[in-house]
Amino acid sequence: MTGIAIWLISMIPASAVFTGLGIYAMRRAKPMWFWSGTSVGANEVTDVKAYNRANGWMWIVFSLAMWASTIVGIRSMTVGGFVLIAVCLIGIPALMITYKNIWDKYRVRQEDA
Repeated sequence: MTGIAIWLISMIPASAVFTGLGIYAMRRAKPMWFWSGTSVGANEVTDVKAYNRANGWMWIVFSLAMWASTIVGIRSMTVGGFVLIAVCLIGIPALMITYKNIWDKYRVRQEDA
C-alpha cells in the first residue's frame, strides 16, 4: 500500500505538469518554446496560434502516456514501471522529433521573409 501511495504522489503531479504544459501552450499568445532557456519570437513563426496548438497537443499526448503509466501502476507496480520506462525511452526522443517537425512546419524561412 505504501508503494502505491508513493507511486501516486510521484506520478500524479508529474503527469499533471505535462498536461498543464500542453494547455498552457495552447492558450499562450506568444510562441511556446521547447527547450528550457530558449525562446521563440513571434517573428520566427508563420502562425503562432497553430504553432502553439500543435505544441500543446504534443505535450498532451505525452502526458496521456504518463497518465496511462500512473493508472497501470495502481494495478501493477511492475507493469506501471515498465510503461514509465517506455514513456521515457521512447516518448522523450519522440517529443524531440515531433517538435522538430512542428518547428519545420511553422518557422519563417528566409524565402518567406
